[in-house]
Amino acid sequence: MKLALPGNLRTQILAEAQRQHPRECCGLILGSRVGELAIAASLHPARNAAADAERFEIAPEDHFAALKSARAAGCGVIGCYHSHPNGAVRPSAADLAGAGEEGFVWLIAAGGALAAFSYGKGGFAAAELAFSP
Repeated sequence: MKLALPGNLRTQILAEAQRQHPRECCGLILGSRVGELAIAASLHPARNAAADAERFEIAPEDHFAALKSARAAGCGVIGCYHSHPNGAVRPSAADLAGAGEEGFVWLIAAGGALAAFSYGKGGFAAAELAFSP
C-alpha cells in the first residue's frame, strides 16, 4: 500500500507531535482510496482521551465529528495518526492491541520522523509514504 500525503499535512502532524509532548498527539486522516493508493486530503486533530501519557485514545466525540466532516467532504476516514514522544517510529504493542480495521492507515511520528503502516490480517505492514507539494 502507498499513502500520498501532502507536505503541509506532514508538517502539521510533526508540529502537533512537538506541541503535545510529552503526551501522544492523535487524530484522523480524511481522504480516499484508489486500489492500493490511499490519498490523504486533510487531517482531523483529536483530543487524546487516554489516561496514560504514552498511549492514545481518540475522544469519541472527535471521531464522530471526523466521520461527519468526511461525509460532508465526499471522502472517508482512511486512517489515523499519533506520536510516540519517547519511542520509535513503528507500531507498538499498544498500537497492535488497539488496531482492528483492515486496510486502515496508521501514521506514526517520533523524533521528527514520520512513517506509514497499514493494518491487516492481524498485524501491521510498512506502507510507502509519498509526500506531495
